[in-house]
Formats: sequence, structure tokens, C-alpha cells
Amino acid sequence: MHVAFFLLLGAALARFLLRHPWEDRSPWIVLLCGALAALYVLGPVLGTRATPRRLAWLFTVVAVWMVLVLLAPSFAWCAVPLFYTGLRTLPPRAALVLVALLTAFVVFAQVQLSKNGFDPDLVVAPPAVAAIATAVFVHAQRLADRQRALIDDLIRTRRELAATERREGTLAERQRLSMEIHDSLAQGLSSQQMLLQAAERTWDSDPSTARRHVRTAESIAERNLAEARRFVHDLAPADLAEGGGLQEALRTVAGRESAAFRVDGAPVPLPERVQSALLRIAQGALANVREHAAATSAAVTLTYLDDQVVLDVADDGRGFEPSSAREGGGVRGHGLPAMRVRARQLGGTLTVESTPGEGTVLSVAIPLEVRP
Repeated sequence: MHVAFFLLLGAALARFLLRHPWEDRSPWIVLLCGALAALYVLGPVLGTRATPRRLAWLFTVVAVWMVLVLLAPSFAWCAVPLFYTGLRTLPPRAALVLVALLTAFVVFAQVQLSKNGFDPDLVVAPPAVAAIATAVFVHAQRLADRQRALIDDLIRTRRELAATERREGTLAERQRLSMEIHDSLAQGLSSQQMLLQAAERTWDSDPSTARRHVRTAESIAERNLAEARRFVHDLAPADLAEGGGLQEALRTVAGRESAAFRVDGAPVPLPERVQSALLRIAQGALANVREHAAATSAAVTLTYLDDQVVLDVADDGRGFEPSSAREGGGVRGHGLPAMRVRARQLGGTLTVESTPGEGTVLSVAIPLEVRP
């Protein structure tokens, strides 16, 4: 449509200059033609939504075009691209009124250009073209709306399926852990209890047997401790469990979400629970960016300071009002409280800076000397 508009505008100007000698109205027509072209170029910059600036631009373009048609009727067929511009910008009724007005001017221009008297085709053809253009646009719009609805349904179904799979996975993992705890730790603790009770009963009458029971209980306790440590290792984030430390884990998570990653300062060893908490917070923040922010870019920064480690997750998405999510409201309210709890448990703080339309920066600071 944009290319067609400029072709029609250029052809109309060439036709006028070729068929009419330079006269008093010629400078005005050339000036208005240039102004109309410049105004039309600004259209895509203003978007397609019916904002006040967009509406003012549309009515200015139509007004300049009408003046051109009154001065030189050969510019009338530039109305066809303007049909689509009006249909895309205005509500349906207002768009139909604009199409009818443009069509009336086209009919007027065709009658003015006719030199062989009245011709019914000059009156019927423009409304027919306008009706076809409108019907094509409405049909395409309905198809686009239907496709958009199908895509939304597909995305919603996919999210529900993913949530169901996560719930099933969580239940399966809980069942596995409960069975392993029952078969290892619980059985070991039960054996320790029985051995210590037996040792207590024979402590005076048979000290050697009692000491043997205590040594056996100690051996079982050592195995149970190893099992408990294995459970802790298995429950740690998978990216940390693979080795490489917090930096590599954050780089892996950021890479999966197509986010940039950077480390500032001199890295220092961090306790496992600090690494796990920072990684979980980064995962949650990047999940919020993916699901809610509609961002084109995101960045994760890990900064080592003298007395604390700071994790920043920034995006250039739609942003939100932090106060609406502070107590669990809003689309991000479910994840932020959990992140705050993780930071608070380690003596740290979590802050969110966001403004609607200007992106979001989530920052968590954990002291290097974490309380036990």
C-alpha cells in the first residue's frame, strides 16, 4: 500500500505537469504534493493504533489530499491506499464514513476529468472499488483475528500442559524422595535407636557388647550422614550440580533465555546455599521476563563487592508498577515474594525498579558473611 501510494502520487503529478503548462496553481500543487508525501512518510512512525497523534496525522493527510484533488482531479486515485490507512486506524463506523467521503471526492474528480459528457461508469466504478477494498480488508482482518485467537488458545494450552507436567513431576519427585528417605534414613535411624536401646540395657552387665552396639550405631549414623548429603546435593539446582560454580550456572541459565551475562569484580567463594539462592532468583526473574515482560533484550550481572555479592536482572520490556506486586498482586506477584524470602533468609535484600513502558531492574544483594 505504501509503494502504491507513492506510485499513484508520482504518476498524478507527472500527468498534471505533462498535460498542463506552468500556471498559477502549479507551484501550490507541487508544494502540496511534496507535503503529502512527507506527511505519509511519517505514518508508519506513529504506529497503527488510534492515538490522538495518529488521528491528527490521518485527518491532516486526508485534508491535504482533498485540497490537491480540488486543484488537480488527477490525484483522486491516491485515495485507494488511504482507504486501507483509514480502515486500519479508525473504528469501523468512522472508517466507513471516511471511505464514503474519499469515494465521493474520487467521483467528483472523475466527473471533472471527463470531457465526453456524463458517463455512468465514472459514478459507479469508484464506489465499486471502495466496496471491494473494504470487503478485502474486513475479510483479512477477520482471518487475522481468528488466527490470533487460535494462537492465544495454543499458547494457553501449552502453558496449562507445562504446568500439569510440572505438578506431575513434583509429585513424582516427592514420592521418590519419600521412598528413598524411608528406605535409607528412616531405616538407619530406626536401627540406631534399637542399637542404642540395646546398649543401654547391657551397659552394666555386658560392657563389651554395649560398646559394640554403640560402634555399630555410629557406623550407621555415618552412612546416614552420607545419604543426607547426597540428598542435599541432588536437591541443589541442576546447573550448580553440574559443576563450574555460580558463574557458569548463571551463564548457562542466561544463555537459555537469550540474555546477556556479565561478571564485575573479583570472584570469591560463596556458600552453597548462597549460590543456590542466587541461581533460583535469576531463574525466577528470567522466567518473569519471558512470560510477562515482552522484552527484546535482558541482561544478568553478578557483581562482587567488598562486603556483599549483588545479582541484577534487567530487561527493556513493558515494565509494571512494583507496588501492585509487592504483596502478591499483579502478574509478577507470585514469584517476587518467594525471591524476597530467599534473600531475607540469607540476610540480604531484594529491590525492584520498574515503570510501565520502561522495563524492569531486579536487584538482590547478599552479604558475604552469611549468618548461620
